[in-house]
Amino acid sequence: MTNSPFRPFETLLAPENALKLLQNATDGGDDGELFIERRQGEALVFDDGRIKTASYDASEGFGLRSVHGEVTGYAHSTEISESALNRAVDTARLAIGNGGGTIADAPQATNKRLYSDHNPISDATFAVKVETLLEIDAFLRDLDQRVVQVSATIAASIQEIEIMRPDGATLRDVRPMTRVNVSVIVEQDGRRESGTAGGGGRIALSGLLDPADWQTKAREALRIALVNLSAVPAPAGVMDVVLGPGWPGILLHEAIGHGLEGDFNRKGSSAFAGMLGERIAAKGVTVLDDGTIPDRRGSITIDDEGTPSAKNTLIEDGILVGYMQDRQNARLMGVAPTGNGRRESYAHAPMPRMTNTYMMGGDSDPADIVADLQDGIYAVGFGGGQVDITNGKFVFSCTEAYRVRNGVIGEAVTGATLIGDGASALHQIRALGNDMALDPGMGNCGKAGQWVPVGVGQPTVMIGGLTVGGSAT
Repeated sequence: MTNSPFRPFETLLAPENALKLLQNATDGGDDGELFIERRQGEALVFDDGRIKTASYDASEGFGLRSVHGEVTGYAHSTEISESALNRAVDTARLAIGNGGGTIADAPQATNKRLYSDHNPISDATFAVKVETLLEIDAFLRDLDQRVVQVSATIAASIQEIEIMRPDGATLRDVRPMTRVNVSVIVEQDGRRESGTAGGGGRIALSGLLDPADWQTKAREALRIALVNLSAVPAPAGVMDVVLGPGWPGILLHEAIGHGLEGDFNRKGSSAFAGMLGERIAAKGVTVLDDGTIPDRRGSITIDDEGTPSAKNTLIEDGILVGYMQDRQNARLMGVAPTGNGRRESYAHAPMPRMTNTYMMGGDSDPADIVADLQDGIYAVGFGGGQVDITNGKFVFSCTEAYRVRNGVIGEAVTGATLIGDGASALHQIRALGNDMALDPGMGNCGKAGQWVPVGVGQPTVMIGGLTVGGSAT
């Protein structure tokens, strides 16, 4: 695989022949496309004083889709050739049946560019990346003698896609991605705790390898680990909770965001199905999904059906005003696509997915919000969680949280989990800070076995009456 620009309709497929096969596959259907992709990725993982893994992967292939009503026919191949495409037509056409459909209009073209098409893998030599990982390890061990283990990852990738529509239109996007993560384990008096920090986006890798950048991440990982080193067991019970800005928006993403994706609502399986125009959150709560923010991890110039990304308002002042849509669900629900048709790769069919999902800020001072918390938890970091889309019930573990009494932040707590449901939590929002922030660029979202990069964000938020799970007696 070369570093030359990916031009499949110049080097691998005759465009007129590919178009005839695509039209054959979608004739009598409602929609469909030929999605062609080339992807390259490199990752270096440092752990426990040595390079643990160094990997490079490259792949390319196509996916052919035909859509008729609610039925999708999909075929994919790692071989981008006319013969492979010809074989795929028979499979894709199984969705058409007796036909009778009318191909939907093609997405509107866009000239915007949200990120560079530069390949970030080549931003630094392999030797420089290895040296940076060694420097991160040495920096943290010199910073604090309690550091017993350092893990760090440098990753970069480039995804090039080209989409052909049945009307002959072609759309193209080149998507870079970079990330640097740092994790540290500290030990004191036989107790070990960890902390993690990192981030990136659709940006050059060189900026992330600048010591000023990775040292900030390293210091933050160490700070979290040291905070947890002195943490006491979390209390249990129903109490008010204040969530910090930025990454805690992952709770919003999981507990609420998935429930606002079009397919779950069309099928009636979401807790928010059929509630357009109704109040589903406290006044002042506005939630957006915005794929147009330059250089962000979850941003896309066009989605994986060719629809330009958009800044979509989902909840406005507490009222549900929209869902996130791909082309198929939008057509079946009688609305316009919103630029949220995403897929993990050419081997997957698109579906409605989030991009950068965040809650807008309010007008309260964050310090005042915490001061109003009489007895509760102040949570500023989250790890894993589980959510039931049908009812919005969630369980999230905190990686950094503090006990608050009479408006004063006290001791750090460990083992805290937040338990509730998205619909109730939205109504129980009591204050919104003026400090809305996006996460540092570290989110991945899973759905139906597919993973895509996403972003989250929110201001400082007070939520009343969440169940806190803990082990304190």
